[in-house]
Amino acid sequence: MLIRLSVENWMSFRDTVSFSMIASSERQHKERLPHLNKYKTRILPIAAIYGGNASGKSNFFKAINFARNCVVKSSQPDSIIPVEPFRLDPTFINKPTRFSFELLIENNIYEFSFAVTRKAVVEEKLVQISITSEKILYDRKENKPHFDSSLKKDKSIHYAFKGTNDNQLFLTNSVSQKIDKFRPVYDWFKNTLRLIGPDSRFGQFVQLLDDENPLHTKMNKLLERLDTGIISIKYEDFPFEKISLPESVKTALQEDIKEGMTIGVDTPNKRFSINRRNEELIAKKLIAYHLKSDGTTAQFEIEEESDGSQRIIDLLPAFLMISETSSQNIFVIDELDRSLHTLLTRELINAYLDSCSPESRSQLLFTTHDVLLMDQQLLRRDEMWVVERDYHNVSNMLSFSEYKDIRYDKDIRKSYLQGRLGGIPRLLLGGQFNKSSLKSEKQDK
Repeated sequence: MLIRLSVENWMSFRDTVSFSMIASSERQHKERLPHLNKYKTRILPIAAIYGGNASGKSNFFKAINFARNCVVKSSQPDSIIPVEPFRLDPTFINKPTRFSFELLIENNIYEFSFAVTRKAVVEEKLVQISITSEKILYDRKENKPHFDSSLKKDKSIHYAFKGTNDNQLFLTNSVSQKIDKFRPVYDWFKNTLRLIGPDSRFGQFVQLLDDENPLHTKMNKLLERLDTGIISIKYEDFPFEKISLPESVKTALQEDIKEGMTIGVDTPNKRFSINRRNEELIAKKLIAYHLKSDGTTAQFEIEEESDGSQRIIDLLPAFLMISETSSQNIFVIDELDRSLHTLLTRELINAYLDSCSPESRSQLLFTTHDVLLMDQQLLRRDEMWVVERDYHNVSNMLSFSEYKDIRYDKDIRKSYLQGRLGGIPRLLLGGQFNKSSLKSEKQDK
């Protein structure tokens, strides 16, 4: 689970911004909060992040995505780290960008932090946190390591550090060198943390449409109940050679897809599943089925469906996965409400929250403009955050639980839209469209 994270000098976040999933002392909806008995702490299962356009909501999403890529994808020697520091203050352009994550992995808490410039990793630290103490497993500064006493005699760890490039995280290289001591943290970023952007497609969940996957049946039932007009979706065989892709891409797929591997591929009008079986690439095309008036079915390409139906298809696997009792997935979704009716969005959130309990270990973080979700019957105050950009174009984040005058029975939406909580657009038009129109009409006459 994600416990805390902080970001500094990333895009519009110039100063250190801290985000916490630790529950406050309020009592609303406490029955659904995951409880860490060992640490005597309650963790929030959900966080909704509001803010005006260009406030920094998507920059927060991009920060998490960048940090994940730093861990999971190893940089090539001498390549530039694609970091995005705050650009509107010259003193910050060459300063390091900093990230810190506090994570629950199984029954242990780790704090993993690092700082990077475009050229190098300048700091990196991994700390294991117990109830009474903290153990620094390693601390990297000026490209010199400091290991905990329990690791100092392990020659393989020192060897792995010597082989770590300046622009590469030691965590990443140690795992590539088959050192399992730090693998749980790496695996959390690689397998547990999942991100879905506004234009993300179904590809990362391609395995869910295997007929033998139990979530496939659940997904089709939900599509029918959510008033999409779709009664089922599934893959049908399609010749790989007929997929409309550049030959260079097809050649890369031939080289990269290993036996038993399955990936999703999108073309402008179709979606495909491609896997290798008996040394041959097998392609399948995603099809939606609708019921005709005579009781038979009609086939539709996925891209023929409405934007809302496509968005549901892209999101449903995530909600099915985090609602599973044993799930430990953390989904971060940018613009959850994109192309969705507010009642449908609310239903998806409600269904997930109904599955949450003190034993749950999954989480959902999302950005949204939908103020109808800003409802204390749905979300706690500490589960709602606002991002605001000040007059220096610096973004900051604040939880609604930090506003002392917000009672549990207060209409938060009204206060938010009145600008009392920040995070709304500062509109300066003042009727300029109408004045311009009138002026234009007079000139025409």
